[in-house]
Amino acid sequence: MAEIKSTMEMVMERAARMAARSTGQSDAEGSERTGMRLAAEYLGLSLDDLGSALSRQAPGEQMAVRKGMAQALLRNIVLPRDESLMATSLRAMQGLLEMEQSAGDMVAICAELKQILEQYNQHKEQLRKQLEDAVRAQLDQKLGGQQGNLAGSRMAMDPAMNPMFQKEWIRMQADLNLQYNQALDQRKELLLQRFA
Repeated sequence: MAEIKSTMEMVMERAARMAARSTGQSDAEGSERTGMRLAAEYLGLSLDDLGSALSRQAPGEQMAVRKGMAQALLRNIVLPRDESLMATSLRAMQGLLEMEQSAGDMVAICAELKQILEQYNQHKEQLRKQLEDAVRAQLDQKLGGQQGNLAGSRMAMDPAMNPMFQKEWIRMQADLNLQYNQALDQRKELLLQRFA
């Protein structure tokens, strides 16, 4: 009977250790979610300083909270298809720097990210203008010397309305997005490693 009891005790001890481990994991996941929530508040402008919000967390939870903050901020650094996305990306980079007081190479990586985002917009506008010019030249050549309806020819001359332009622009944007997303992802992975 003593053997059965000791085996039963061993099973109970193992179950207690497993429960303690799973509680530790769920605590860490909860702390990461707290970090994500704080980062969302920061991006939504209802929280001013991520560094001080992090320092207010319990010392045992700070690493998990920090990781959650970093994950949420990095997810918000995206190609700027409009001004609000650019502003959100810049705010996310600022938050990363606030979290990491001894910034070191983080400042350089964030500067690279900002440069990539700015170059993306410039490159996109440059490609669009080149495509518009090319389609306009083709349309000019097709219309040649036709004098027809002036309003109709103006409409036909708008390259953005041409199906050929639209098809090519979608393809060019997809290529451009792929190229720039790869560059962004490389830098974001470097930053994520700092917070893991």
